[in-house]
Amino acid sequence: MTMYNEYDNEAFFNQYAQMARSKEGLLAAGEWHQLKPMFPALQGKSVLDLGCGYGWHCRFSAEQGAVRVLGIDLSERMIEEARKRNTADEIEYRVCGIEEYEYPENTWDCVVSNLALHYIEDIGQIFQKVYRTLTPDGIFLLNMEHPIFTAGVGQDWLYGEDGRPRCWPVDDYLIPGERRTHFLGCEVMKQHHTLTQILMGLLNSGFTLEAVEEAEPPEEMMDLPGMKDELRRPMMLLVRARKA
Repeated sequence: MTMYNEYDNEAFFNQYAQMARSKEGLLAAGEWHQLKPMFPALQGKSVLDLGCGYGWHCRFSAEQGAVRVLGIDLSERMIEEARKRNTADEIEYRVCGIEEYEYPENTWDCVVSNLALHYIEDIGQIFQKVYRTLTPDGIFLLNMEHPIFTAGVGQDWLYGEDGRPRCWPVDDYLIPGERRTHFLGCEVMKQHHTLTQILMGLLNSGFTLEAVEEAEPPEEMMDLPGMKDELRRPMMLLVRARKA
């Protein structure tokens, strides 16, 4: 099954472009203060970015000394934007789905996937392919929507009569599969995976887990609208895994 691609929808893409993380890059991403320390030393290394979007992590990898960086994304619009915003001699961008990439054996020292794997139905198969394409002791960094978030009913709060978020409803948690939600004014299809599926999928693929974190906004972002509510349920799951 090909990764669902709403990002080539013009209306959706235009809304996405207005997000803070789209305009300002990694420093505007609430999870960056947790993901950045998970990166291994990249001097002289090769990096594969699965679902690279605008290419922010590709640029970061090149700035950290990576000698070869490949960013793939199913969205032609995203790749066009990445080539405009985040270019370097070490970076190559390719329009390609996560499931369609060839994953050559023992090729990449680090594989990164940020906010893309919750669009993939069979993540276990992707974990196996990532394991294969990593060099010995290679690092896999993934950040995806947290199972508590993807199991949210409509991925939205229940609101009180005053219009404020009352609670985050969760349903059908142990039933993985398609979830349809509204994001940036469009209907978007995602895939819900349980925490067991994600972590055991990595372990069963041969990985050693080195870090597991749930996204928590930094203190300096707490005054932004809605940010304090992010402490009430985790939105993202961050994992660092090593090819054993």
